[in-house]
Amino acid sequence: MARKPSSDVVVVLGLGRFGKSLALELMEQGTEVLGIDSSEAVVQKISHRLTHAAVADTTDEESLRQLSVHDYDRAVVGIGSDLEASLLTASALINLAVPNVWAKAISNAHAKILHQIGVQHVVRPEHDMGKRVAHLVRGRMMDYIEFDDGFAMVKTTPPATVIGKRLGETTVRSTYGVTVVAIKRPGEGFTYATAETVIEPGDTIIVSGQVRDTERFSELT
Repeated sequence: MARKPSSDVVVVLGLGRFGKSLALELMEQGTEVLGIDSSEAVVQKISHRLTHAAVADTTDEESLRQLSVHDYDRAVVGIGSDLEASLLTASALINLAVPNVWAKAISNAHAKILHQIGVQHVVRPEHDMGKRVAHLVRGRMMDYIEFDDGFAMVKTTPPATVIGKRLGETTVRSTYGVTVVAIKRPGEGFTYATAETVIEPGDTIIVSGQVRDTERFSELT
């Protein structure tokens, strides 16, 4: 396979439900994808929708070397249910010195081992989505993103305690431990919030802070 600029291609290893969904979303966003799976039938079904696709044993370092996987900067291990295959594939990528490796984990133990062997980015799609939906169901949150170290950003409606006031007068940060970073008026787009911004009924706001603080703020009435 001809060498492509490493920033242009993401290698997705394992084209099951998660890997396939990820690969197709990357393609939709304009990123080229090299998809690899050990099943010829799986590769045949998706090959026409990817930039490149290959049948290979993803756990075999030499097979990946022959596909020039070591030439690329980004790779994602989409294998979840087969723990051994997931770990061996991730290990092969680390041995090939791929700079940025993501891997799907299905449990805390799986995630811990992936980190221990050198995977920089471990994702738990089902777990993370479950947490996100739980937050949305519990309160007035319209969207929720959690980052590392318990930090989150939340899209929500403002509580009555801040409506009609300049943000600088609300003491939101000192009282609730969150920062209002953006605001959206009905029919308009989001704009950055400042100390002079006045929150009005019908506005949508984005707040940032520690997870528990954003939860408490979004539950205010």
